Amino acid sequence: MLHVNKRHRTVGVKVGNVTVGGGAPVVVQSMTMTDTADPASTATQCIELWQAGSEMVRVTVNLPEAAAAVPEIKRRMLDAGCTAPLIGDFHYNGHLLLTRYPECAKALDKYRINPGNVGTGKRRDEHFATICQVAIDHGKPVRIGVNGGSLNQELVMARMQDNTDRNLGKDSDDIINECMVLSAIQSTELAIETGLRKDQIIISCKVSRPRHLIDVYRALAKQTDQPLHLGLTEAGMGTKGLVWSASAMGVLLTEGIGDTIRVSLTPRPGGDRREEVYAACELLQALGLRSFAPSVTACPGCGRTTSTTFQELAEAVQQYIRDRMPEWKQKYEGVETLTLAVMGCVVNGPGESKAANIGISLPGTGEAPNCPVFIDGVHATTLKGTYDELAHAFHVLLNEYVEQKYARKVGSSQLPVGS
Repeated sequence: MLHVNKRHRTVGVKVGNVTVGGGAPVVVQSMTMTDTADPASTATQCIELWQAGSEMVRVTVNLPEAAAAVPEIKRRMLDAGCTAPLIGDFHYNGHLLLTRYPECAKALDKYRINPGNVGTGKRRDEHFATICQVAIDHGKPVRIGVNGGSLNQELVMARMQDNTDRNLGKDSDDIINECMVLSAIQSTELAIETGLRKDQIIISCKVSRPRHLIDVYRALAKQTDQPLHLGLTEAGMGTKGLVWSASAMGVLLTEGIGDTIRVSLTPRPGGDRREEVYAACELLQALGLRSFAPSVTACPGCGRTTSTTFQELAEAVQQYIRDRMPEWKQKYEGVETLTLAVMGCVVNGPGESKAANIGISLPGTGEAPNCPVFIDGVHATTLKGTYDELAHAFHVLLNEYVEQKYARKVGSSQLPVGS
């Protein structure tokens, strides 16, 4: 088992019904990409992200119409049984929107402030303090979210000039990383001076390159005990975004740094926003920090597996689990720890199948058309037939196992899975 160092000691911050930091499990969050001024579509996406595993959902609040829509978004979420805290993301005009739309300030569970985007000079501190005061008045936490792409340029230029004047020999990346940490620490101090408690403040310093993220958060963890939100600010698309996010956050989480995470994937046009939630959940599950859904071990394929049946079945099983988890997690205690294996030939098939709670070993090229199924290490049955017949039979076995193995939660429905 992967050894994960003891968690960096942080203050606990209550965000709605979720605790961030203070020894609580690392929390997954995500952000909508709908027009917040459209409460129906935004609430729908919030609910979808929550059902996928996101434990906090953030929406941009950029215009008066968006601020006015926030209370209805929250109502729609609650009416659907969605308990995920709703976070407002503010840039440039947060001090105006939160004061002019008090119902928005009341409905949100947390405010995200970017200290690089609240104004310049003296106005910066005034606008920042105004947002903090709204948070104090409504008893809300804030995230002080510093971004590499919107860093306070006055601070950067002053540090650049100091580097030149004193001939310190630092490169621009080093100076920017130092400025990010400094901005976060100074903004936290200002928030506390304004009247916010330490248990109302979360910090982030997000950049777009993994090595820089690691350096920044290692430095940040040494200088504060506030909870830390992790994530590359722009991870990118597909494989690149997944690999870059995992390479950076995996290192930090293994070192015990990080209390909440987001995998900021760029979706394909018309893509599924839930992919970033699945990625964050898989990252925490891979590190042994959380369990969100049954895990599927699947064969990568080789010259022994010229049939595509194992690929199709593995994909179908994964999708089936995702579709059922909103129901399963309400009805079955511990189902997220279930392990499955869908293997493609005799080389590793039986061994991996025996190691899973439920595993199937499909025939490779030239092997007999039999599919032994192992349940908790014991050969339970052998399946044969077309792909559709195999998929149906395997889903039946999976449902029966979940029904029999995992206790129902108190007060849950007694209807069987699949009803």
